[in-house]
Amino acid sequence: MKTKILFLGFILLFILIIIKLFYIQIISPVNVDYDLYLKSKKLYPERGKIYDRKNSPLVLNQNSYLLYIEPKKIDDKLKLLKFLSEKLEMDEASLEAKIDFNKQWVAITSGLLEEKKIEIEKLNLKGVGFEKKMKRFYPEASLSAHILGFVGKNEKGDDVGYFGIEGFYNQDLSGLPGLIETERDLFGRPIFFGVQKKLNPENGRDLILTIDKTVQEIAKKKLLNGIEKYQAKQGCVIIADPKTMAIISLVCLPDYDLDNYYQFNESYFKNPAISEVYEPGSIFKPLIMAAAIEEKKIRPTDIYDEQGPVKIGEYEIRTWNNKYEGKISMTRILEKSSNVGMVYIGEKLGKNKIFEYLDKFQFGKITNIDLQGEIAGVMKPKNQWYPIDYATVTFGQGIAVTPIGMIKAFSSIINGGYLMRPYVVEKIISSKGEIKIKPKIEKKIFSNLTSEIMKKMLVSTVENAEAKWNRPKNIKIGGKTGTAQIPIKGHYDPSLTNASFIGFLPADDPKIIALVMLKEPRTSPWGSETAAPIFFEIANDLIVYYGINNE
Repeated sequence: MKTKILFLGFILLFILIIIKLFYIQIISPVNVDYDLYLKSKKLYPERGKIYDRKNSPLVLNQNSYLLYIEPKKIDDKLKLLKFLSEKLEMDEASLEAKIDFNKQWVAITSGLLEEKKIEIEKLNLKGVGFEKKMKRFYPEASLSAHILGFVGKNEKGDDVGYFGIEGFYNQDLSGLPGLIETERDLFGRPIFFGVQKKLNPENGRDLILTIDKTVQEIAKKKLLNGIEKYQAKQGCVIIADPKTMAIISLVCLPDYDLDNYYQFNESYFKNPAISEVYEPGSIFKPLIMAAAIEEKKIRPTDIYDEQGPVKIGEYEIRTWNNKYEGKISMTRILEKSSNVGMVYIGEKLGKNKIFEYLDKFQFGKITNIDLQGEIAGVMKPKNQWYPIDYATVTFGQGIAVTPIGMIKAFSSIINGGYLMRPYVVEKIISSKGEIKIKPKIEKKIFSNLTSEIMKKMLVSTVENAEAKWNRPKNIKIGGKTGTAQIPIKGHYDPSLTNASFIGFLPADDPKIIALVMLKEPRTSPWGSETAAPIFFEIANDLIVYYGINNE
C-alpha cells in the first residue's frame, strides 16, 4: 500500500512538472526571464595605445571600474543611497532616479579608480558590484590634446573616440569585444554540465605616430610664450618633414584638459589647424611666384617698375606701407612683400593659369590628413571670379585655407615639386603584425628647377627682410611672413589681423618646414613682428635638437 502511495506521489509530481514546463514554454513564454537560464556577459578588449615616433607613450590605459547595482539584492535602500551619494558626490535624488528596482542589474557610473573602489567596498553595501574596465591615461598630460582627441561615450554607453586620432582611428583602437555565456538553473547558479561558451576579445591596435614628443614640447612652450607676449587670441604651430608631409608637431592654443574634457565646450575640441579657415595673406605669394616661374612667364631677375598703386576696376591696390621703389626684381617683390608686384605677376601668369594652380594645390578641398574634424578651404567656383579676385588672390586675400592646407601646398615648392598628403600615424601594430604607413605623393606640380629657384628666392627673402630676427648663424633658412586683415561683415577690419610665418631649414636640403600662426595679436598686427620671432625661436632649438648644419 505504501509503495502504491509513493508511486502515485511520484506520478503526480511528474505531471505537475510537465504542466509547469508546458505553461512556461508554450502558454506564457514571454514572461520567462531567460537571464535565469542563460547568462551573457560582454568581455571588453583593451583599447589600443598611442606612442610618439620614438615610442614614448602619449596614451596608455589604466584600471578603472564600472559601478553597478543589483536592485533585488538591496536590503537597505536608504543606507545605500546615502552612502553612495557621498562617495560618488552625486545627489541622492539623481542616484535614485538611475536605479530601476524592477531590473536585475543597473549601471550607475564608470571610470572609478582603484582607490574609490576600495572606499566603496569598505561600506559593505549589499547589491553593489564592480566590473573592471580600462580608462585612458595620458603620461604627457594634455601636451598633444588636439592631435589625440579623447574617448567619450555614445548613446549606448560604449566607449567611442572623438576628434583627432581617437576619432579617426576609433575602429582600429577599439578592438573587438568578446562574450561569455553560462547556462544557469532557476536560482541563477551555473549548471555544471550546462552550456559554457566563451569568445575572447581582440584588443585594439596600437599606433605609432609621426609626432616627436620633444619637438611638441618645444613648439608648445614657444607658442604659449608668444601668445602671452604678443597678446594673441589664438595660435598654431605645425612642423613637418616637407619631403613626406609627416607631421612632427602640431600645437594649437588654447587647448583643453584631456582628463577633464567634459568640463570644456565643443569649441575647445576643434583643432584650428584642420578645422578653421583663414585668409593667409603674404605667405601665399610664393605659391603664385612659383607657378609663374614654372610656366616660364617670369624669371627671378626680371624687372618690374613699381611706381604706385594699381587700379583694378573701382578698386585700388597698394603696398602694405604705401611706399614704392621703382624698378625691382621678382625676388625683390618677395623680399619687400609688394602687393602691386604680385598683381603684375598674376597678370603675367594669366587668370586661367591662376585658377588652374589653385586647383592643383587642392584649395577648396580637404587634405585627407588622418585626423577627425578636418574641413575644406573655401574657394569660389571659377564662374564667380571677378578681375579683383584674380588680383587679390596673388597676395593671399579673397581665398580661405586651413593651416594644414597651406603648409601642404607650400611644401611642394621646396621639396622638388611634389604635393604630398599630410599624415600623423606612422605604424599600426596588432597581434597579427605591423602596418607601416608610406608617404603618399598626390601629384607633381613643379619641376626640380622651379623648386631650386624658389628655395634661393625664399632664402633671400629672409636674409634681406626689413625685420632683424634672431637667425641662427651658418644655417640658411628660407621663408615668408604673412599679415592678413580679417574680413568682418563684408569688409576688412584694419585693426584685426592673422599674423603668420612659414619657413624651412636647412634651405639647400629642407628637413623641416614650420608654419606659425597667431590670431589677432594685439602688440603688433604684423607677422614679421609676432609670428616670425616665434618661428626663429623654434628653429634655433630644432637646429640643436637635430644637429642640423649646412654641410
